[in-house]
Amino acid sequence: MMRVNLFVSIIVLLISSMACRNEFNSVSGPVKVRPLSDTIGFAQYSWQVDSLIARMQSNGLKEQKGLPLKLAICPHDDYTYVGKLYPELLQHVKATNLILIGVAHGAAKLGIEDSLVFDTWSHWKGPWRDVPVSSAREEIYKQLAGKYAIINDTLQKTEHSLEALIPYLQYFNRDLSIVPILVPAMNPERMRDCGKALADAIRSVAKSRKWEWGKDFAIVVTTDAVHYGNEDWGGKDMAYYGCDDMGNRKARHHEYEIINNCFQGELTQRKIQAFSNYTLNPDNFREYKWTWCGRYCVPVALYTSYFLNNSRPLKNELADYSTSITSLHLMVEDLGMGHTAIATRCHWVGYATLGYR
Repeated sequence: MMRVNLFVSIIVLLISSMACRNEFNSVSGPVKVRPLSDTIGFAQYSWQVDSLIARMQSNGLKEQKGLPLKLAICPHDDYTYVGKLYPELLQHVKATNLILIGVAHGAAKLGIEDSLVFDTWSHWKGPWRDVPVSSAREEIYKQLAGKYAIINDTLQKTEHSLEALIPYLQYFNRDLSIVPILVPAMNPERMRDCGKALADAIRSVAKSRKWEWGKDFAIVVTTDAVHYGNEDWGGKDMAYYGCDDMGNRKARHHEYEIINNCFQGELTQRKIQAFSNYTLNPDNFREYKWTWCGRYCVPVALYTSYFLNNSRPLKNELADYSTSITSLHLMVEDLGMGHTAIATRCHWVGYATLGYR
């Protein structure tokens, strides 16, 4: 009986290994490029990115030197609204191999939750050239498949959050490769478990490839901050303090409170838990308490970074904040771009950029 069980176990492992190779045959096989989801709010072409950078430089874009970031938290809203926050943060991502962790806006409609979501594209569309997906994706996925991760190209194809980062990342580094991961709804305990498992997988891959965190690989997670107001939000009222000047000031003050209490200084598990306490309904983790769309992907990325650093705290050394109604809007219409939503006192989005070393 023991010999039979051993034989069956070996067959199962072989079948699983072959299935995983087939799922990712696009990495080493024919080029399979993920198309763009948003061609209005984000740049498609290199000349658009060059023009945007030139305009931001004329408006005081800060070019800063410093140690490369290990972890970056970046918005993903229309370039006209977020403006120079994109390059002021992403210029500090020096690594060539990037673990990109994004929001899964459409996951609920597909009935997806509780698992990290991978894709099978060999490349993602980029302004200068198509960006290759690292073969590290397959190695990471193999260690997570079943218990912590699934593959769903339908969700990945329709999600815009990660593609917002690529034009600016590629502007600063033409040779980058990526591992795209989306995070759907999950409770805080599951976020911690997925983060720890992802950290273990990344550590294993980094060790085998002799990658140094910050120099050879980095983690970039994307989230927009609060989605605020009661106008053009699909009938939802998210004007927690009202839409007048006083209400909007109170909302921004609440945003600064979240940033100060959850992100400033050293990264700790207590701060990660505090972020979930701010953003998730304590009675139903699928519902917002405060509308940051990255309420799942940010904790997963933070837990991944916390455990990846062997529980030695990373430190947030870069931070900035703006909103779609307080930022200086970039002129983009003459570049064939535009905006995908309004920006008014009763409909605005917050943007936080944060960098850890």
